[in-house]
Amino acid sequence: MKTEPVIKVNSLTKEFSLPHEKFSTAKQRFVNVFTRKSYENFMALNNVSFEIEKGEFFGIIGSNGSGKSTLLKILAKIYQPSKGSVEIKGRVAPFIELGVGFNPELTARENVFLNSAILGLSKKETEKKFAEIIKFAELENFVDQKLKTFYSGMKVRLAFAIAIQAHTEILLVDEVLAVGDANFQQKCFDVFRKLKGEKKTIVFVSHALNIIEEFCDRVALIDKSRLISIGKPRNVINDYLSIITDKETRGMEVSEKGKSKKEERWGDGQAEIVDLWFENIKGAK
Repeated sequence: MKTEPVIKVNSLTKEFSLPHEKFSTAKQRFVNVFTRKSYENFMALNNVSFEIEKGEFFGIIGSNGSGKSTLLKILAKIYQPSKGSVEIKGRVAPFIELGVGFNPELTARENVFLNSAILGLSKKETEKKFAEIIKFAELENFVDQKLKTFYSGMKVRLAFAIAIQAHTEILLVDEVLAVGDANFQQKCFDVFRKLKGEKKTIVFVSHALNIIEEFCDRVALIDKSRLISIGKPRNVINDYLSIITDKETRGMEVSEKGKSKKEERWGDGQAEIVDLWFENIKGAK
């Protein structure tokens, strides 16, 4: 039985104006204050429409620069659409750019209370959940250290541990699992299973196609700012892989035209693999 959608995206378009000239110093800005500036319009999303039902685990996939993260930021009300509309029923917790609200001069303990307050948790609720948050983030030995001494992975673990405590019906998740070791990622998967069992509505952006297929009820594919397909995970993933194969084939054709007889290259040469190794679960080569 189909339920009432909690997210409705109607003819959504987002366009950015990118300046051709970029001034990095105050002197450059002052000298060029009367210079007429030119801009280039960049279409991040183009006429995208879809609906997400209550309790659905909804995936969004696509190549870098396709518009996935822009879409998620519009759902989180970080960006405003240029055209179209978004309707959301329920409170939203965005797992986007985790740790943005952290103060590096405060300790982990102080940042837990600060971020929990931003998410709407009372001091009493935070005190009750504090030990659980620190344990999940694996920071028991660093709880009174200033955040500026933490490396990026520690900050993300702490931010994720805080964010999952939010009392919201809808969660927006953008590549959270890209940071952290295998043990932490497994804990994230367990959280996802728990939230899915609780019928939370989750919008999940990721390049990890195996995770998309395991968790998602439906998936949307975005490419070059447009919605290409939407449906069952395996079908949409196949559409995505076909697009990647087509791009790689065209890249190989371009490469073939310009390479010497001795040179062998796969792709368009914009990126190059210079080293490769395997690591075990402890991170040892």
